[in-house]
Amino acid sequence: MVSFGLIALIVALLLFGQPLFVIIGAITAYCFYFMSSGGTTGLDKLGDIMSDVYYGADKEILLAIPLFILAGNLMTHGSIARRLIAIGKAFTAPIPAGLAVAGVVSCGIFAAISGSSPVTLIAIGGIMYPALRQANYNQNLAMGLLSAGGTLGIIIPPSIPMIIYAIMVGVSVIDLFLAGIGPGLLLLTALVFYAMARGWKMERGRWQLAEIGASLKQGIFALLMPVIILGGIYSGFFTATESAAIAVFYAILVEVLIHRELPIKKIPEVLSETAEMLGTLFLILLIAVSLNKFMTEEQLPQQMVEKMSALISDKVTFLIGVNILLLIVGFFMDIMSAILVLAPLLAPMAHHFGVHPIHFGIIMIVNLEIGYLTPPVGINLFVASTIFKAPLGQVVRAVFPIVLVFLVCLGIITAFPQLSLFAIKDATVKQKQAIVAESKVPQKAALSEEQQIYVGKWVSAAGTLTIEEDGTASTKPPIGKKGNKYLPSIDSATVSINDTKLVLDAGGEKYEFKITQPPKLQKKKTVLKLDKFVFTKEE
Repeated sequence: MVSFGLIALIVALLLFGQPLFVIIGAITAYCFYFMSSGGTTGLDKLGDIMSDVYYGADKEILLAIPLFILAGNLMTHGSIARRLIAIGKAFTAPIPAGLAVAGVVSCGIFAAISGSSPVTLIAIGGIMYPALRQANYNQNLAMGLLSAGGTLGIIIPPSIPMIIYAIMVGVSVIDLFLAGIGPGLLLLTALVFYAMARGWKMERGRWQLAEIGASLKQGIFALLMPVIILGGIYSGFFTATESAAIAVFYAILVEVLIHRELPIKKIPEVLSETAEMLGTLFLILLIAVSLNKFMTEEQLPQQMVEKMSALISDKVTFLIGVNILLLIVGFFMDIMSAILVLAPLLAPMAHHFGVHPIHFGIIMIVNLEIGYLTPPVGINLFVASTIFKAPLGQVVRAVFPIVLVFLVCLGIITAFPQLSLFAIKDATVKQKQAIVAESKVPQKAALSEEQQIYVGKWVSAAGTLTIEEDGTASTKPPIGKKGNKYLPSIDSATVSINDTKLVLDAGGEKYEFKITQPPKLQKKKTVLKLDKFVFTKEE
């Protein structure tokens, strides 16, 4: 009866056209109120939602989402996109369909800066589409290439959907970014060859050193941006969140002070646009964290794994089935909603059938990326229809052949996991660890009353150690520092403490520290000594 009530609630909300944050919020409240086990239901459990929202909001990686979106909006209003296109044109002039290839490559480079598909389509498509039409390129070819090129923004790192998947499943954001390189280059290469095949007879240009030199001179700061951001992330010099902040700083520096294409008085408008985009997204994300905790506590993923195991006996069948499911979901749900709802359920199943959680994340994102190009809710279709001033049906017909190309690429990405995992260190070892969906939202009172003295933010020259009341912890070395002299970088781990050591379990990777002095008040400051590290509690 309770399950029937939940279904009726969902149907009613959909019929009344309620927004997604209302639907997820109502589902979460219903589940906590009526379906919690352990004999505690009703208003007592509803109070847990607020503490879960606080727990979800207290994640540093969340800051990367608004910062990357802001950086993309700043570049859209500036001239970075135009300068990248000029470089692409200069270098692809002699290639068949060189102008179209320049548009695709520009989408790929811009995607490596913004992390957003619609932003990439607006920034590059708004400039390249008129240029392609003026050069007598087929209208459907131009619309199809640029619409599909825009979707590269969610698979070529950094990627906002990757950040959300990492939060919901509990995997490393950096590992996901690394895993996106191979599939992103595959999709980019497929688009380039498709453009060359369709535009083989178009008039070609030739390389002109003067034009190449001029474009590089004007666009060198734009070209350096992805190098700085991605190079800094992958070298370990700064985290994904810090890279997002650097992207914003660099965009303002280049557009306002160097290129002088973005007036300072326009920055409040850009900030307002970014805030409008983020308001609903963050509310949905934080409520989804609470719903995810409910499912974990009630062991719903484990129950689904058991039922799926009775129906599916091997990895290949699972991958075929999950790809079909995700493609269908992509028809009707936007990528953020799909990841928030499905990732915590499907990731444990994928792990059960031997699919690496990072590889599964890439499979999921590529499937939903294709959803950007399929009706009825494909967001890039609507964006393209608006900026290209073309009927929606014509845009759908224009992208259809490219959807088929992407489906072939999806098959390759699914069949060859090393295409995604080659850049990740110890990927084979990491696959053996249990998926953190079962433990990423720790149970309350994970630390005993005596151990609560360890709770707080501890600062030392080796980095920062933060221990929460619920038994979770994170560590962060100083910016640009790594090695034995510094703490490792851990986004989330569970803590276990005994009389002699403190252990951080980051999803299978354990870090042990010898307690040489438990927390003790010294000269009005609380001091903790672990191994050779001396920490002071930040009051």
